[in-house]
Amino acid sequence: MIRSPGTPDRPHGGGVHVSTAWAEAPYPVLVTDSVGDVVETNEAASHLFAQAGEDVFVGSLPDWLAQAHRRPTPAVGPPESASGTVAGRTFEAHPSPGEDGCVVWWLVENTDLHLAQQALQGERERTTILADISSALFSSLNVERCTEVTVRMAADHLANAAVVVAPAQGRRHSLTYTQVGGEVAHKTAAIDPRAVPGLTEALQGFPPVPTRWIDPGDIPDWAVPPGFTGPIGSVIVTPLPGYGMPAGVLILLRSSTHQAFSDGEEVFARLFAARAGAALSAARLYAEQASITTTLLRELLPPKLERLHGVEYAGIYRAAKDHERVGGDFYDVHPGTGDSKETFVVLGDVAGKGLEAAVLTGKIRSVLHALLPLSGDHKHVLTLLNDALMNSHHTRFATLVLASVQRRQGEVRIRLTSAGHLPPLIVRTDGRVEEAATSGTLIGALPEIHAQSTEVVLAPGETCLLYTDGITEARGGPLGDQLYGEERLRTALRECVRMPAEAVVERVQMLASQWLGGREHDDMATLAITTPLGGGGTPHLVGEHDDSRPHDREQ
Repeated sequence: MIRSPGTPDRPHGGGVHVSTAWAEAPYPVLVTDSVGDVVETNEAASHLFAQAGEDVFVGSLPDWLAQAHRRPTPAVGPPESASGTVAGRTFEAHPSPGEDGCVVWWLVENTDLHLAQQALQGERERTTILADISSALFSSLNVERCTEVTVRMAADHLANAAVVVAPAQGRRHSLTYTQVGGEVAHKTAAIDPRAVPGLTEALQGFPPVPTRWIDPGDIPDWAVPPGFTGPIGSVIVTPLPGYGMPAGVLILLRSSTHQAFSDGEEVFARLFAARAGAALSAARLYAEQASITTTLLRELLPPKLERLHGVEYAGIYRAAKDHERVGGDFYDVHPGTGDSKETFVVLGDVAGKGLEAAVLTGKIRSVLHALLPLSGDHKHVLTLLNDALMNSHHTRFATLVLASVQRRQGEVRIRLTSAGHLPPLIVRTDGRVEEAATSGTLIGALPEIHAQSTEVVLAPGETCLLYTDGITEARGGPLGDQLYGEERLRTALRECVRMPAEAVVERVQMLASQWLGGREHDDMATLAITTPLGGGGTPHLVGEHDDSRPHDREQ
């Protein structure tokens, strides 16, 4: 038995004198001899080890302190301190060498500091996890991918298994499951949210119920991932907050062999759910907007052109910005219905570019589509369209070219009307490039419009090209400051004799793009009307007339 601290100083172990100066010290003190046996303690140390349920006998040093005692004494500097626990409290032991190899160990408690450091470390780890979670969740705007990341990270960091219950679609809910180390599974089923306490409220965005209110034994099979082993020991049901409405509900499951969720873990689960809900909500919002955009673009994008009634049609549109798909230039080809073989063609240019111009483009195309029964009278169509634009809130104007195309006996007859637009160019089989004699006023700028129409006839192999000023006003060249211009366009068209319509528009667009050299440009649109080779007829330009007067169409 070691000496009581009240025993007077006396020689010990062959003349070793142990001082009683530490007997009243406020810290627990242990005195060990040269071989590591405890020879004396003060009252604080005896009381501490009594709390731990231990009697301090010779050789009964705690393992962590015994290991520290066995370390060699440094040749230079003080002995190394050690740290460990006694009776659930944390201490730092500081050695003081004594006579004959004795060591006095002063145990300084730092439990509060250790707990604070643990809390700080835990908070840092949770912050790091949340940052990683946020990065993973917001790295994708795909709803399915985002849901999979949510359940996988929830299972890895918060529980043994996780389930995401999406908002109802009709009477069915989409469920996404996983467990630690398992695969992600999906299914859609008609479920009863009332079967899980708090799930109905969570789906409506109410705060989660405490885990102690949920009996794990009452969790239905559909809320448990397939293959989950062992009885459920603890459950968290927490909403996934979204923008204006919940993005779903996260269910976390722990097996009975693991520790139940603590209050801190419940708080952390809600923080995780907040980030997951924001990511899921953003993904769903993006998906909805993408769907709307796709639907709108379907109506705004130029149509795919093909041969109609024995006439070739081809068009190419290039928006001002490479990342945009729509703008202010457009074209449409409307085949005749019933007994009519006359095709109505429109190419236009709305002032401006980008989405705002595309909106007005869509309106003009819709109005023209409604006016198709009147397409035989170009002036009437333009007047009605002008009235519609003048009475709208739009302040933009537009230029148009209308073309009524009909094939007869191997020739193609085209009636053309320009409304403030560049006149079409006619490519003859002998290499001549002629300008159609049509002109008129802008649409949407003045209360009344004036338009002069003309009629051309295309022999086999000849082309009528409709284009916007994005082609001729393409600024580039060797110095980057020259317009492509109409003369260069005419030169390019002379090389397109007898080419198919598709080849004509592709060559024009290619040469204009090469001239730009990657510089900024306006919207560019081209549309070619070509009489296929193999027909007969004489190429010629038919006279012009003023479309402000009634026009007698040739039947």
